Amino acid sequence: MGFGSNRGRLAAAVALFCITAAAHAAQGEAARGDPARGQKKFYTCLGCHGVENYKNAYPSYRVPKLRHQHAAYLIAALNEYKNGERPHATMHAQAASMTDQDMLDIATYLQGGEPTKPTSSVAGVTPKQAETCAACHGINGSGVDAPLEPKPPVLAGQHADYLEQALISYRNGRRKNAVMGAMAAALKSDADVQQLAAYFASQPSPLATARHDQK
Repeated sequence: MGFGSNRGRLAAAVALFCITAAAHAAQGEAARGDPARGQKKFYTCLGCHGVENYKNAYPSYRVPKLRHQHAAYLIAALNEYKNGERPHATMHAQAASMTDQDMLDIATYLQGGEPTKPTSSVAGVTPKQAETCAACHGINGSGVDAPLEPKPPVLAGQHADYLEQALISYRNGRRKNAVMGAMAAALKSDADVQQLAAYFASQPSPLATARHDQK
C-alpha cells in the first residue's frame, strides 16, 4: 500500500482525535501554572534541554527545543513518559518524580506567555507527505486555529533529527499514540521520514533552547 491509500485511515484517526480533543476542552478551564516556580523546577532539565544542540545517545539525535512549545502538549508528553507510552529511561525518571502541578508549572514557564499563533506562510516546497499533517499541525508545522486540547506540538523549526526519531518511534510502535501511529505508518520509507522532518525543521519558528537565564 502506498502513501495515498492510507488517507482514509488517517482521516478517520484525525477525526477521532478531534472528537476526543473537544471532549477534553469541554471539561472546563485547566488549573493555572506558575512560570516562576516552573523556572526553578526546570533547573534539573537544563543539563540536556538547556544546552544548544545537545544530543541524546543511543540513538543519537538532538534533544527537542522546548522554549515556546505549547504548554498543553508538554504536559501530555510528560505524562506519556511517566506512564511509559514514550520509552526513554531518563525522561521516565524525570517525569515520574513530578506532580501534576510540577508539570503545569514547568510547561507554563517553557511556553512563555500566550501560545504560538498559527501562520500560513511556508518556506520552500511542501512535500506530499505533509498534507495529512496539516489538519493538526498546520501546513507549515506552526499549528491550526481549531481548538484542539491538548494542542499538538509546534513542529516548525524543531530539530530535524529529533523529528525523525519521533516519527520512527511512532512508526515502529515504541511510542503509543493511535493518531500518530497511523500517520507514521503511512511513511513507507526512511526517505519519506527524512523529507518530512527536514521540511518542518526548515520552517520559520519561535522554538528555542530553554536557557537558565530566560524569564
